[in-house]
Amino acid sequence: MILSARPRPEAPLPNQESVWDFPRPARIEAVDAHLKVMFAGRVVAETRRGYRAIETSHPPSYYFAPQDVDRTLLRRAARTTLCEWKGGAAYFDLMVGDRVAADAAWSYPRPTPDFAPVADYLAFYPGRVDACFVDGEVAVPQEGGFYGGWITSKFAGPFKGAAGTMGW
Repeated sequence: MILSARPRPEAPLPNQESVWDFPRPARIEAVDAHLKVMFAGRVVAETRRGYRAIETSHPPSYYFAPQDVDRTLLRRAARTTLCEWKGGAAYFDLMVGDRVAADAAWSYPRPTPDFAPVADYLAFYPGRVDACFVDGEVAVPQEGGFYGGWITSKFAGPFKGAAGTMGW
């Protein structure tokens, strides 16, 4: 594995946040942005009362309240992971008709105290669904297969996730 040196942060434009100003350890913040997830022509999740998780060098991942997600389209997957700040994550496959997106969403059933507000909320990988939107803007998936950040024009990078960025 090749690790690249910590990059030079891009200068944020007006109305942008630099992901290099985000905290470490990660934290969550309530957002009132209009968030939406689409898959196979269906609205899977939509809210204006979400949360975002932010961490140095990462674009935010967004969490939806369970009542703002069409849970009939989700099936519990076998995958689990452990985040040192959020706790143990459970994963869900997304199924619409014949289409299946494996491990498309995740949740923290029993998060750490700092992340208690998002217990059982669901987050989605933008690269495993057809589209994710923040206030009508299509989010670009964070590179790599592990992180689930949503990149929009509101954020200046560079962003962790691509090959060689593990040590950032």
